[in-house]
Amino acid sequence: MRYVLFVCTHNAGRSQMAQAFFERHGPADVRAESAGQEPAAQVWPEVVEAMAEVGIDLADRRPTKLTVEMQLHADWAVTLACGAQCPYVPTTVEDWDIPDPAGRTLEEVRAIRDGVEARVRELIDEKLDLIRSDRTAHQLRTARLLPDLVKEFGDRRTEEEIRMAADAALAEFQDAPVRSYVMTIANRKAREVLRSGGQPAIA
Repeated sequence: MRYVLFVCTHNAGRSQMAQAFFERHGPADVRAESAGQEPAAQVWPEVVEAMAEVGIDLADRRPTKLTVEMQLHADWAVTLACGAQCPYVPTTVEDWDIPDPAGRTLEEVRAIRDGVEARVRELIDEKLDLIRSDRTAHQLRTARLLPDLVKEFGDRRTEEEIRMAADAALAEFQDAPVRSYVMTIANRKAREVLRSGGQPAIA
């Protein structure tokens, strides 16, 4: 499973629309999430109304705070013209220059909605192979695991064996969101393999 993360400042407009359109048009093996650095209390009412017009219900969606864990498990990220207020997402990132719908008329929000859908369709049509093959996020997760493993096992296991153990442990969770608890479990599994003296292998 791969994850695409859409980020805007408040997670109340553009990124919510992008997530919803990706869920509608995207493949089953790539999931979408959205978040914001300063989440609003609710999705903007004009956005809810405009999306309802195209058969997508955002009334029950709630803006989500962007976390380190969300950034860590994203295989691809899209920031939506949020400038300096959007944090750096440490994976493959592209920026879409789409205006904020906050405070705009319904007619203006409709145009923004259609622009977001067009960009999502373009992402799906042109970049799915890149999203599926990009190993940036996996490498970042591996890099998180390696220092402690090297510290504990570096005197009796080779660097290649330690990296293979980390890769194998993370591979078990490729279909799950990589939150902090997953990293903890992966660390434990890698240590068990390295302690056993067996040869790590990617499943």
